[in-house]
Amino acid sequence: MSYFAYRLRALLPYLVLFLSSYSLYAQPFTQSDIGRWQQRAKGVTIARDTWGVPHIYGKTDADVVFGLMYTQCEDDFARVEDNYITSIGRLAEVEGESALYHDLRARLFMDTTQAIAVYKKSPAWMKQLLEAFADGTNYYLYTHPEVKPRLISRFQPWMPLMFSEGSIGGNISVVPIDRIKAFYEGNPKTSWVPREDYYERESIGSNGFAVAPSKSATKNALLLINPHTSFYFRSEVHMVSETGLNAYGAVTWGQFFIYQGFNENCGWMHTSSYADSMDEYLETIQKKNGKLYYQHGGKPKPVRTQTVRLPYKSGNGVQYKEFTMYFTHHGPTAGQQGDKWIAVAMMNTPLNALSQSYLRTKAKDYASYQEVMKLNGNASNNTVFADRNGTIAYWHGNFMPRRDTQFDWSKPVDGSNPATDWKGLHPITELVQVRNPASGWIQNCNATPFTVSGPSSPNKANFPAYMAPDAENYRGINAVRVLSRKSVFTLDTLIAAANDPHLAAFDDLLPPLLAAYGSVSGDPKYNTKDLTEAIEILRNWDRGYGIQSVAQTLAIYWGEKIGRLARTRAAADTRFDNLGLSDFILKNTSEAEKVTTLAEVMSDLSRQFGTWRMPWGEVNRYQRLTGKITETYDDQKPSLPVGFTSSAWGSLAAYGARSYPGTQKRYGNVGNSFVAVVEFGERVKARSVVTGGQSSRPGDKHFTDQAALYCEGKFKDVFFYPEDVQKHVEKTYHPGER
Repeated sequence: MSYFAYRLRALLPYLVLFLSSYSLYAQPFTQSDIGRWQQRAKGVTIARDTWGVPHIYGKTDADVVFGLMYTQCEDDFARVEDNYITSIGRLAEVEGESALYHDLRARLFMDTTQAIAVYKKSPAWMKQLLEAFADGTNYYLYTHPEVKPRLISRFQPWMPLMFSEGSIGGNISVVPIDRIKAFYEGNPKTSWVPREDYYERESIGSNGFAVAPSKSATKNALLLINPHTSFYFRSEVHMVSETGLNAYGAVTWGQFFIYQGFNENCGWMHTSSYADSMDEYLETIQKKNGKLYYQHGGKPKPVRTQTVRLPYKSGNGVQYKEFTMYFTHHGPTAGQQGDKWIAVAMMNTPLNALSQSYLRTKAKDYASYQEVMKLNGNASNNTVFADRNGTIAYWHGNFMPRRDTQFDWSKPVDGSNPATDWKGLHPITELVQVRNPASGWIQNCNATPFTVSGPSSPNKANFPAYMAPDAENYRGINAVRVLSRKSVFTLDTLIAAANDPHLAAFDDLLPPLLAAYGSVSGDPKYNTKDLTEAIEILRNWDRGYGIQSVAQTLAIYWGEKIGRLARTRAAADTRFDNLGLSDFILKNTSEAEKVTTLAEVMSDLSRQFGTWRMPWGEVNRYQRLTGKITETYDDQKPSLPVGFTSSAWGSLAAYGARSYPGTQKRYGNVGNSFVAVVEFGERVKARSVVTGGQSSRPGDKHFTDQAALYCEGKFKDVFFYPEDVQKHVEKTYHPGER
């Protein structure tokens, strides 16, 4: 054999892999493709209203999905592509070697081969939607040759089956990448870190309220839809077909269903859940005759292995790194604790998950919505629900494995003990849930389900601990206060409830600070004019947010600074819930430290802004300059004041903000995103607002046309019925005409 032939033979497997990958992602558009897309586009009508919201009409659901994907790409192709680069495990190809373990995590839980197999076995109706997804996206690329994808030049119909974020497949984002990296690089001593800290002081999560006819002025059920996400994470759309689809709400870039929204019969709001839908197993590994085994039931079982070769960007070229992935029957290995390997068990039924996500948008009432939930396809969400029959309801989680209650499922369990294996799934009827509570209202703010309806809430003693380990938080406390104190609601007063300014955390944190000042005020070091004035400002504060509030600025900067001090005194692996951190702060800082920290905050503010008397709206700002996924901020460029703040303090309208390199002011990047209130009467009435606007293009009229409404907690009317859309239409066209 010649040297050339020898080298070609050695490279053949990699050449086949390269050509296979190229054929999957970079097939040129054929005349047959183009002709098919053009024909379908003729049957799809897009009406952009005066806010730029696309109302998409088609004969079939697949026609509407085709149009939806086209409009999503019009509004923000970069985010559509980025979500799929991430979900299909190809981030390292654009970001380099540092993203390799992000891609490895994706491949551990789902790969393209599996996704293609699921797609091929999907029922005809789902295949039609998946193909319409790919066709609509590819038609956009064909009609917009000026758009240059970072990586994906052709979208494939199996890709949505890999969009794993908790409601479509398992929530792999909670598996730490650092732990995977340490294990697969052979550093077992450093590969144990806890899973995601659910209760960090972040403004992510969501709020959902439902009001029954008994507390509604019109005797119609009301629903608040208030997801908290990174800004511009979802867009507002309306999908209408002649085969029963008529859904309005928020859609995640790249997905083809309304994630949180409503139709003419009912509405659904998802809040992030801490219901335990995944588990970690400590596997006892042995090596015999060069092969790996794990113990289960006193017997060795072979560890399944799979080799994957991952590409990554290197300079102007591409290099590859090969990994051997390990699996037990519990799931893939994703870390090590001591001498035990950690296998992760989570939901892996993408077809059920995607089917449930789509079919619920066509539900007609409580019974049909619950029927769809029997697919058990949602691993990360609670659901707040309302319908036109007057039913309000709540389910805590959805995908819920049945376990032996003798084990502590908040920690990794012994994988060698068969008693720790899952015992199937809990049916929907066994979940923590509420239907038509006597209180007349439901709330969930990512907190315990045992306060969702005040005195009408479920009894914690009736459920296994793993089903609802969620702690209470300050938003939940505030929501109960707001909903229980009012006897009748309208859409206007529901909006007011969603924007209630009370910051419940300072009901706990502020009195000890004021008391501490009383104890040390005799010391000349603390008995200064400015400090006395600041204490009086705090003493007279109503503990509500507002753009003119100096007290809010002092309180939040003090709360952040004293929190950082207290956490230096906690064990490295300590995990705090929202209320628990406040308690730890108060118990682990002295009276002198509480007051000294306030004095330091005043000094910090004076140094930054020239005075410590800074109104919150001067510090806390909204700004959108570029429309890029990673936004930039500039104190010298226009911005808007924002009164609401981080949900950590109990702000129902959440706004997570921070300073950036080169800025003194704080700019928001996470919190309230799509927000809507809906009334389910003979005709649906709804109002909504999004962060900034519908378009991601600077200079477009819809780039920031909703920013002022958003910052002031105001809403626009939703145009749901055809006659209303026509009265407020800005442009009507078919895909490809724009």
